[in-house]
Amino acid sequence: MKATALELAILTGHLVLYPSGIVAERLAPVPPPSVTPGRRPVVLLHGFVDNRSVFVMLRRSLTRNGRDCVESLNYSPLTCDLRAAAELLGRRVDEIRARTGHAEVDIVGHSLGGLIARYYVQRLGGDSRVRTLVTLGTPHSGTSVAPLADAHPLVRQMRPGSEVLRELAGPSPGCRTRFVSFWSDLDQIMVPAETARLDHPDLLVHNVRVSGIGHLALPVHPTVAAGVRDALDADGPEAPGAREEEPGATSVA
Repeated sequence: MKATALELAILTGHLVLYPSGIVAERLAPVPPPSVTPGRRPVVLLHGFVDNRSVFVMLRRSLTRNGRDCVESLNYSPLTCDLRAAAELLGRRVDEIRARTGHAEVDIVGHSLGGLIARYYVQRLGGDSRVRTLVTLGTPHSGTSVAPLADAHPLVRQMRPGSEVLRELAGPSPGCRTRFVSFWSDLDQIMVPAETARLDHPDLLVHNVRVSGIGHLALPVHPTVAAGVRDALDADGPEAPGAREEEPGATSVA
């Protein structure tokens, strides 16, 4: 009940903010060549039928804690193919790298946004440009929620066993990107909830279970924001294969 009430409150607030995120944000100016780049830029990518306004709180948290280049990207609401969205993401990442002087970026993707970013990393060579990919409530194994929504091609691509998900489940040897997947045990959009875990033998994965909040709260809740900051700051080497956090380590109940 508490998580449901929080989801409703967040939905109400998000509906108010939604119009402000329809227009693409203004790009940061190109730094002079003499400026030494600081911490990697962070790219925020929203989920299905959403826009960059979903990241207002997370973006504020990142900038207040030393990330001076955080950019929220919108993909067109008319997008019907996850692969096309991933190609667009790749072009935008290259623009940001050229503009900031950084060789790599970090990406945080909510829901479908995490799947788009994962496709870019695994299938389009993005692992040479993305150091860390953090996903929040992303259907890595496909979600069975709202079967009547299958009329939309993007929803069909998020179903278990879809062609896109089969591609992502295939071999991905030598992938250099670190993956951190936050999944909630009360996420009603991820059916089953464990589908937001990322399990792939070739990927460097850290799964983080979040307790006590739903799907919409993942990019908003301060405890999750702290976990995202920690994930982006952790650059240590890991062995391929999924790793789970200690039980209860990210409980917000």
